[in-house]
Amino acid sequence: MSEHNFEDFIRQHRAGFEEQGPNARVWKGLEQQLKAQQTHTPKVVQLLKRHWLKAAAVLVLIVNSVMIYQFLQFKKQQQDLGTISPELQEAKLYYTSQIEQKLEDIRQYSPEALGLDSTARKELELRNDTYQLLEKELEANPGNERIRSAMVRYYQMKLDLLDKILEELQAKQPGTKTFNHHEREI
Repeated sequence: MSEHNFEDFIRQHRAGFEEQGPNARVWKGLEQQLKAQQTHTPKVVQLLKRHWLKAAAVLVLIVNSVMIYQFLQFKKQQQDLGTISPELQEAKLYYTSQIEQKLEDIRQYSPEALGLDSTARKELELRNDTYQLLEKELEANPGNERIRSAMVRYYQMKLDLLDKILEELQAKQPGTKTFNHHEREI
């Protein structure tokens, strides 16, 4: 079919190409189906559409409540030792600062110079298994004087052990001098 014949064919049958489309009854049926589908949306979605601000406020309240609860639990754990025994709290502050200073001095030496494996190095740290066990016992039995004295004795023994390790390290390496905390600040 040539181009000229094709155009003539379209002109002759133009009325057949321009049909009216579906009648009004079909459009009404489609509109009813759409309305039926819109009414079948889940109830939760409809409620959220209407009350999204209320749902957001409830969610914020729940999140804030959980965070406040966790904060209070953390604060309670921090204050437990101070409320159990204020004098033990003072001893803990003194000994932990001393122990941490000694540990810092020991950390300045290379692992080869220390000659300790990872388990022994972990035991040197302040908060090892023994320390955690003593803290749990103290929380369970706050009035027990034996546990309090065991805690102080633990601090003293840990400090003595760290002093001996530092002395041996200094004896092995006489050329290096480690400075204590006060000498470093100057």
